[in-house]
Amino acid sequence: MVIIERESHMSSERTEHPHPEGGLSSDDLPHLKGMGRRQRRAAETRLRLFRCALQLFAERGFPNVTVEDITEAADVGKGTFFNYFDGKDHVLGVMAEIQLGKVRETLEQATSGKPSVQSVLRHLFERIAEEPGRSPDLARAVISSFLGSEVVRRQLDRNMAEGRGMIAQIVEIGQKRGEVDPKLKKDQVALLLQQTLMGTILLWSLRGEPKLQSAVDESFQHFWRAVAVFDRAGKP
Repeated sequence: MVIIERESHMSSERTEHPHPEGGLSSDDLPHLKGMGRRQRRAAETRLRLFRCALQLFAERGFPNVTVEDITEAADVGKGTFFNYFDGKDHVLGVMAEIQLGKVRETLEQATSGKPSVQSVLRHLFERIAEEPGRSPDLARAVISSFLGSEVVRRQLDRNMAEGRGMIAQIVEIGQKRGEVDPKLKKDQVALLLQQTLMGTILLWSLRGEPKLQSAVDESFQHFWRAVAVFDRAGKP
């Protein structure tokens, strides 16, 4: 999704402010790559609002954060917020864009034929877990917002479906290369991947231990054993 700047002048709000601890770096976000300067500036303002909102959601809980809280933390006017979002519920759409950008990059890597499908899917597990994995509080806040808002749920469902379609293409590539069991339905494998990853994040958010990275690595190993083609020695 390309983020288009709406009619607004941001010269009065370009003062730089420290990012919240653990905030995202716009240089590392796939959905910002290839934009012109004007579009990138608009996207960075939008991203700053998103970062501040996530921090507040983690600290106070999604229902207890207002638009005014977010704009004050981001040091922009309330009108600027509504240039980019229809309301607080829509802020989390940025996370969906980020995650979809990661899935899109993974599909490009798999299509290139260079890395194995196993390696690109493992890397996808790790990258998808980056944002919610910054803290259990943040993961719980994101999950609760998905559960508590019909708008967010519909948006999540659409983005999950789009991501699942791209993952299914990666699975099909793995089947053609002899890495993924060809008897399995690619759409079901894609769904299993999403269920495995989301379930891992949910359970980790409740406990906070061990580190999410360790939990994600273990979950991927179990997922891969369930879908991979193994030789007679039991090796993929």
